[in-house]
Amino acid sequence: MIPEEVKQYIGKAEPPHVRDVEKGAIRRYAEAVGNDNPLYYDEEYASRSRYSGIIAPPGFWGWSMKPAASSTGLPQLVADLQAALADAGFPRILDGGISYEFYMPLRSGDKLVVSPRVKNITQKEGKSGAMMICDLETTYINQNGHLVARASQTFIAR
Repeated sequence: MIPEEVKQYIGKAEPPHVRDVEKGAIRRYAEAVGNDNPLYYDEEYASRSRYSGIIAPPGFWGWSMKPAASSTGLPQLVADLQAALADAGFPRILDGGISYEFYMPLRSGDKLVVSPRVKNITQKEGKSGAMMICDLETTYINQNGHLVARASQTFIAR
């Protein structure tokens, strides 16, 4: 049975926040992850591509226009949920993975509205006891109102 202090997070959403997608940041991210595709830094090459300009590599979501709300660097909603799980006897967190659905390329100059929410929480019994499976969903919508991507993330609390 999911404790009430945890159950209350099902369906809760973090207030949307805006991120800027900037050409120099795209290039630095591509360099940091070792991706030398010229679509991410070479304006002449990218302008001749089907994208007609520089795009961002998968996984780059721009830079937040304000600092993270929580001291952990996590979205405040996730930090609060993890605190509620710890108070309910599930203090250990395990990353259960993340998957992305990409709908359109992210371009230099885009502004993204990022909206994370707790999609679901379920309780399961494992060999070593109860655990909470927390499913989060984040949508990334550009300045034109188009869905750019959706992330589905899971973490497990024990």
